[in-house]
Amino acid sequence: MADAEKSADSVFLQRSLNVQVSGDLVLLDAVAVAGKGGRDARLFFKTGMSLQNIRASDGTEILETRLINGAPMLRCFIDGMENDAGFVVRGMPVSFKTFPSETDLFSGLNVGFAQRNGESAGTVLDWLEFHVRYHGMDAALLLNRAEPGKDRKFLQNLQKRASSIQGLKRLVVLDSRVPLGREDLPAESHPFNAPGAPGKDRMQVPEPDPWRAPLADILLFELVKARFLSGARAVMNIDVFDLLARQKGPNVFDRAVSSDSGCIGLEGWQCYPWRIRKKKTVGFGDHIYVPFDARRPRKRWCVAPQIAGARTVWRLIRVVGATPAPHEVAPFNRFMALRHRADSVSKLVPKTSLVEDPDLLKQAKQVFDHKPVRMPKADLQKPQQETTHTTIVTTMKNEGPFILEWIAYHRAIGVSDFLIYTNDCTDGTDTLLDVLQQKGIVQHRENPFRRFPGLKPQHAALQAADKEELVRNADWLICMDVDEFINIRTGQGHLHDLFAAVGSANMIALTWRLFGNSDIHAYRDGLICEDFTRCAPELIRKPHQAWGFKTLFRNQGIFKKLGVHRPKGLKPQLLDSIRWVNGSGKPMPEKMFRNGWRSTLETFGYDLVSLNHYAVRSAESFLVKRDRGRVNHVERDQGLAYWFRMNNNAEEDRSIHKMLPALRAELARLKSDPEIAQAHETAVRKHQEKIAELKARKDYADFYRQLTSPRMEKLSRLHAHFGANVFLSGPDIIPEEIVAKNPDEPFVFTVEKGQTRH
Repeated sequence: MADAEKSADSVFLQRSLNVQVSGDLVLLDAVAVAGKGGRDARLFFKTGMSLQNIRASDGTEILETRLINGAPMLRCFIDGMENDAGFVVRGMPVSFKTFPSETDLFSGLNVGFAQRNGESAGTVLDWLEFHVRYHGMDAALLLNRAEPGKDRKFLQNLQKRASSIQGLKRLVVLDSRVPLGREDLPAESHPFNAPGAPGKDRMQVPEPDPWRAPLADILLFELVKARFLSGARAVMNIDVFDLLARQKGPNVFDRAVSSDSGCIGLEGWQCYPWRIRKKKTVGFGDHIYVPFDARRPRKRWCVAPQIAGARTVWRLIRVVGATPAPHEVAPFNRFMALRHRADSVSKLVPKTSLVEDPDLLKQAKQVFDHKPVRMPKADLQKPQQETTHTTIVTTMKNEGPFILEWIAYHRAIGVSDFLIYTNDCTDGTDTLLDVLQQKGIVQHRENPFRRFPGLKPQHAALQAADKEELVRNADWLICMDVDEFINIRTGQGHLHDLFAAVGSANMIALTWRLFGNSDIHAYRDGLICEDFTRCAPELIRKPHQAWGFKTLFRNQGIFKKLGVHRPKGLKPQLLDSIRWVNGSGKPMPEKMFRNGWRSTLETFGYDLVSLNHYAVRSAESFLVKRDRGRVNHVERDQGLAYWFRMNNNAEEDRSIHKMLPALRAELARLKSDPEIAQAHETAVRKHQEKIAELKARKDYADFYRQLTSPRMEKLSRLHAHFGANVFLSGPDIIPEEIVAKNPDEPFVFTVEKGQTRH
């Protein structure tokens, strides 16, 4: 590379940081500007260095010491043009050689300042040519983070081809990992071998890599500003896997120069290929897809140093002291398969989130003359139609006494079919479901989770359900539990009323309304939706589970598989086919389309439908629920903390009672069959026997006393006053003076995250 250094007029130049070490001080670089009678120098130290005990020696005057995020910068004046910067640290003399600034290399130019983390020479050259041709860039400073000695071919290619880029006036590659002391470096390039270098008795050779983190020292940007860029017309800060978006009007450099602050913001959005071709080098032209639900851009900037002023501080994502106007923003794309090498795009991003960007496709073809891989086409499996054949898929374990009411209710509102998976039942659940299957009322399956080690029972069941004709042939589907009741609040409370109310919607988020035990302690064979009327307020975001939802969706193949709260595996080709509304019929935002499972202040709604969630039922029945465990979170104990979170008794809601006549009529029809009635009675008896067995045990007897205590009854009415961390910590965290408060009194109680006792 010696040829590249012969003339400052060369397009391609190489530079290194002038790292020096003295004792425990690591100096990254020392930049000096000639002044009257001496030099004004800036010394940039590595993050974590302490300058508390440093003072100037004769011939050096400390003008300023600044600390930016732990990285110190010292400004001093040095008498004469040859002297080193001299200091005394804890009584010992210390001196550092300073080096002239090289701002003349970029004076008056539009400079791209970028960092290279292993990207190829081809990528860098494409980056350079693109911004020179389309955005008015005429110079670049490249911070090279490659391991020294292992990028010779990269540098050779860069030097060979950079001069052929028409309009590129300067390219400087700055080696940030200064390999001082390495045998492969020419001796004359070693700063300590330069004339006047400090003696080795006071100065040690630093480690090969003083910059270990990806962005290393915060002072990096201030360092390159002082040494290279303060005289530039404008400086753009992005990486070599980023490309500015092509737009009409002035380029970003001109916009920075003409802005009042001397700075404009840059916002980067990630983009990806659909597929990486085997044995082919991935390039900018392969990237034509963007995540439709991307939320936050990456912030960068373009600054005009002379307008923004010398007192501004350059950082990675902003220029402190030069705030761009809100409208002064320019977009750029981040080409992620160039930054992160992988053999599959799915290792970089969920492909379910990707949609084709027409501007990137146009750029791939016109700018890079490339034919990118495009996603395969997909069609709706079922067009929008009038039929409303609805199927519920569910999993159960020891829910025998509650099954018949749940089935009768949902048949009464219009559910056609039930696909039910069970495992390890001991209370007659399987017997009852087998009888119901014989009568053509449900389809009962054994949960296959044991055939899939590591797969939770509920997930194993849903995976199996995807292959069932009952699921494939359904018009509408929902995955829900036996303690959840679809409460339709429009029309006569029937599914066809709900479908009519939401019009062309093909997905409906049914937000939970958490119902408590209504201070009912003893189990009886009654109607859950009649006996338990107390619940959480509609407007309550805590605990975290309060606004969970389940999704009733039209079975059109927009998603690949069933999910616990909503279908999963979005086919992004069909993104525009989604018509998803909340329980008030209002559109759900795109950010929910792939992974959302709980409502927010903006998305919750109960006007048309809610999902009444009777998670605890009576205190006695909760003993059995805790004993049997959970079908999804099998490793989590349903103890006092769960009861505290889910037992909500603040308000009363009887809106579901309008369906009681239809429920009773359907339940009577089912029980008129002697086999069904007998199977139900057996499940009730076994449930009662299990309650008696558990209450005879000291641990469960004590647990029951806690559940039914006046303290827990009171807490079930105070949820709206508690912060989220209270529910994470459990009821023991709450002091008695809080428990004693009136639920109608305005107050808020919260604790630090992780706190366990008051």
